[in-house]
Amino acid sequence: MTLVLYVGTKHTSSWSLRPFLALVQSGLPFETRTIALDQPTSRAEMLRVSPSAKVPVLHDGELAIWDSLAICEYLAERVPALWPADRIERARARTIAAEMHSGFAALRQHMPMELLQQRHGQGHVPEALADAARVQAIWRDALGRSGGPLLFGDFSIADAMFAPVVTRFQTYGVDLDASCRAYVASVEALPGMKRWRAEARAEA
Repeated sequence: MTLVLYVGTKHTSSWSLRPFLALVQSGLPFETRTIALDQPTSRAEMLRVSPSAKVPVLHDGELAIWDSLAICEYLAERVPALWPADRIERARARTIAAEMHSGFAALRQHMPMELLQQRHGQGHVPEALADAARVQAIWRDALGRSGGPLLFGDFSIADAMFAPVVTRFQTYGVDLDASCRAYVASVEALPGMKRWRAEARAEA
C-alpha cells in the first residue's frame, strides 16, 4: 500500500518539509496531499486525517503518524540508511535532530519559513540571531567530523530536520561562513528540496 503524506501549504509549512525530504530520500513510493493552511476549513480538513488536527501526518494503511520526527523514525525502521550506520554518529545525528525538533523558538517566531519572498534583514532580533549562531555551530561541528557535504556525509534525517532553517537563512539574509554556505548549497541540491520548491511555486 502506498504511503500518503498530508502536508500544509508548501511555502510556509516547515514541519511538512522535513518528512517529505526523508520520504523522497528513502525511495519508498508515496503520495503527497496538501491541505491549505490558515483557511476557514483548514482545521476541519486536518482533523479528518490527523487526531491532532495538525500536519504533517503520514498514513500507512490504517496507521496515522502525526509528528515530523516520529514519521522520520518510522521511515528509518524501513530504510535504516536514513540514519548514519555508525552507532556513535547515529546517536549524534539523533541528538541534533531532537534539539532542532524541540528548540530554537526565537528563530521560528522571528524568521518563519517563507519560500516565495525575500526578507533580508527582517527578524534579526538578538534572540533569533543567537539561535542562528547555535544552528551554525551544530553544522560546523557535524561537517568537521564528517567532511560533508551533508551533516553526516550522506543524507540523514538530521539534514531533513534542519532543511527549513536552510531556507530561513536564505530568506532572511543571515550571514554564514563558507562551510555553512556550502552546506546550504548541498541541501538545496537535494532532489526532494528542488521538488518541494517547484511545487510551492506551482501552488502560489
